[in-house]
Amino acid sequence: MNILLVNDDGVHAPGILNLFHQLRCEHRVIILAPLQERSATGHTLTLDNPLRLVEVGEDIYGLSGFPADCTLMGIAFLQKKLAINFDIVISGINRGANLGQDIFYSGTVAAAREAAFRGLPAIAISSCMDFHSQNNSENYYDTASILIKKILQLDVHREIPQYGILNINVPWCSLESIAGIRFTKLGFRHYSEDILERSDFRGKDYFWIGGVYRGFQPDPESDCQAIEDKLVSVGILKISDFSAELTLEKTKNDYTKLKQAIQRLQLI
Repeated sequence: MNILLVNDDGVHAPGILNLFHQLRCEHRVIILAPLQERSATGHTLTLDNPLRLVEVGEDIYGLSGFPADCTLMGIAFLQKKLAINFDIVISGINRGANLGQDIFYSGTVAAAREAAFRGLPAIAISSCMDFHSQNNSENYYDTASILIKKILQLDVHREIPQYGILNINVPWCSLESIAGIRFTKLGFRHYSEDILERSDFRGKDYFWIGGVYRGFQPDPESDCQAIEDKLVSVGILKISDFSAELTLEKTKNDYTKLKQAIQRLQLI
């Protein structure tokens, strides 16, 4: 397969490089990612400034824009330049979770969504690292990479509905510690919503958005609960008109096919 890898953590981020090296043994893999970290930038496109494309290494490119820019540039420009057609766009492996309403802020999810807009199978994958845990000295990106390899080997990505995104969150632990895989819906996460006010050395005020995570709303079917239970969370984000009965029926059929494909996955 020809695979485009994008992210929001930047072209040098360990997650995307881990996935790149894991997949390139079996596939043609191209990285096109931001030259700097662009986390929580949502679905931003650069329309008011020129974009700079930099060849960082063999099959690795950096872009001066945002995650959605990277996907658009990859599909509209890079695949023509390289004379290939991408079969799938994978965004990640993200450093940190993309659960609940956080997906609306996520540059990782936005990069996958941009691919879905253009009819390509799209996966957003995140490793749910706890940034305050000492466990971060370990490197568990391999767990998420192995899951992606199995998804591709079993053709699970072919069951992603048109204009849909497979949003995957993987617990930050070893493969052997994963309790299983759960097909989930979006949960809701709670934050303190603090705004930190400080002064610089000139006495000028400045602010940090410094909300602290306060837990999630209880729901046994949510992506948040799955990660709490050390389960891989697999959810589908779909762009469609849910007010139409035909669309609802088709959505149910799409979900059924995808669930059946997910059930074939065995991590160990």
